[in-house]
Amino acid sequence: MEEKVTVVIPNFNGRDLLAKNLPTVAKVCPKSEIIVVDDASTDDSRRLLDKNFKKIKVIANKKNLGFARSANVGAGAASGDFILFLNTDVSPQPNFLKTVLEHFKDKNSQNLFAVALADQSHEKGKIIIRGRGGAKFTKGFLSHFAAGSKSGETLWASGGSGLFDKNKFLELGGFDPIFAPFYWEDIDLCWRAQKQGLTCFFDSRARVDHFHEEGAIKKTHSSPYIKTVAYKNQLLFVWKNISDYLMLVQHLLWLPYHFAKALARLDWPFFLGFFWAISQIPKLIFDYSLITTHLGPQSRACRGTRTASSAYSLNDKEVLKKFEKP
Repeated sequence: MEEKVTVVIPNFNGRDLLAKNLPTVAKVCPKSEIIVVDDASTDDSRRLLDKNFKKIKVIANKKNLGFARSANVGAGAASGDFILFLNTDVSPQPNFLKTVLEHFKDKNSQNLFAVALADQSHEKGKIIIRGRGGAKFTKGFLSHFAAGSKSGETLWASGGSGLFDKNKFLELGGFDPIFAPFYWEDIDLCWRAQKQGLTCFFDSRARVDHFHEEGAIKKTHSSPYIKTVAYKNQLLFVWKNISDYLMLVQHLLWLPYHFAKALARLDWPFFLGFFWAISQIPKLIFDYSLITTHLGPQSRACRGTRTASSAYSLNDKEVLKKFEKP
C-alpha cells in the first residue's frame, strides 16, 4: 500500500532542513510519491531541490500562502489515496509507514480519517513522545492537552506528522487558511471530522523524530508573535466550530475575565490576537474566492467547510466527552 501514499511537505525557507531530512524521507518511503510545496522561499530551497532531488515533485507557490494553503495545494496535486503530511523538521524512522497503513487495511476502517504518528519531540536535550491529543472546554475556551503516549483514539492528527485519507480530507475542504499563518488548522479539521462521525487514531509504534526548535516557526518568528497567533486561532476555533448555545454563552461570559487577566499580566499578545480574530469574522461568514485552497473539484468547499449542524453525527459535547480526560 505504500505506493498509494503521497508525502506532502510544505516548505518555507527550510533549505537546511530539507538537506538534512529529505534523504531520510525518500529512503523510508521509496514507493511513495513525494511532493514538496515551496511557499515562495527566499533562501536556496528551490536550487537544492532542483539539483539534489530530481525525482521529487516540486510545486512552487508564486507568493507566500502559509502552511494551510500550501498543504492543501499538495493534497490537490496528490495521486495517492492517502496523504502523509510532514514538516521539514521531521525525520521518519524505518518501517513507520508500513505500521501506520495497517490501520487503513482493517475491515472497520471505513470511518477512519487520519492516523497520528508518535512524535519523538526533541526539546532542550530531552525526547518527549507527542501526537495523541485530548481537549476540554474550560473558562470559555477549548483547551487541548497531550493525552499520553499509548496507542488509541485521538482528537486530532497533526498536520506536521499524520497520515490522512485523501478523499475524506478533500470532502472536508482541507485545512482552513483562516488559521494562517500556523497553528490550530489540524485541530479544526479533525474536529469537523469527529463531528461527522469520523475517527482519528494515534499509533505509538509509528515513530518520527521532530526537531521543533529547528522548524520555520520558531526560527522566523518572535515569541510574542507566535503567542498572538495562538490566541487569535484559539478564539477563531470557538467562533467557527462551537454550535452549542450554552458553551457559546459560557465563552462570552468568560471573556471579561480573560481581558482582565491579560491586562493584569500586561499580556498584549492576547489583545492583539483578539482584534486580529475580530478582523477575520467576515471570512467566517462568507466564502471568498480569493482564499481558494486549490483542492480541485473533489472538494466541497474552497476552504475548511462549515457543514450545517443537521449534517453532524455528534454534537460538541459528545465529541468532548470522548477526549476530555487524559
